[in-house]
Amino acid sequence: MTAHATIPLPEREALSDEQRVRRATALADEMARRRSVRDFAPTPVPRAVIEPCLRAAGTAPSGAHQQPWRFVAIADPAIKRRIREAAEAEERAFYEHRAPDAWLDALAPLGTDADKPFLEVAPWLIAVFYERFALDAEGRKHKRYYPHESVGIASGMLITALHRAGLATLTHTPSPMGFLNQILGRPRNEMPYLLLVVGHPAEGCRVPDIQRLSLDAYTAFL
Repeated sequence: MTAHATIPLPEREALSDEQRVRRATALADEMARRRSVRDFAPTPVPRAVIEPCLRAAGTAPSGAHQQPWRFVAIADPAIKRRIREAAEAEERAFYEHRAPDAWLDALAPLGTDADKPFLEVAPWLIAVFYERFALDAEGRKHKRYYPHESVGIASGMLITALHRAGLATLTHTPSPMGFLNQILGRPRNEMPYLLLVVGHPAEGCRVPDIQRLSLDAYTAFL
């Protein structure tokens, strides 16, 4: 096999086990306060806050280091309006025709419906795409490896970074989402993964009274 260039591992801070426990516990406690929000304030958020969060997402591991994620950060009110109109059309079809009763029953405690005002109220929407294949300069296709998994990891890191920056988020996935390619002018090799709503929660914002699984309910130590 061909040898590839390497560099030394970037310097890492030396920590004791006690320091690691404190850091890990602090992060777990902070993320336990993260909640998906559907009521946003129109308060502006500077692009200077969004950019480093996207940089953090771009450090995610990916299959064969192909980095198949593509992010489009949208603050333009006219574009947000078009996205809302298209998303609500898909959502109405979902709630009225597509969704089976069991799915609607599962959504009922969350109080969701086809009306999505947050898509215009929140100062930022971040459309997340994955490359299903790459296109070279001659238009030839090249396989992407584990694009869903890679973009899922990057999206989780983005949500974590935004939460640590003091912002609220909502993962919105109207189905289908092909309208995002059209509105945002994205190429045919990119597939919409999710639409992330980003901003400050509205004053007096309330969220569903739900409980998360305990650690021992979803983890096994062997």
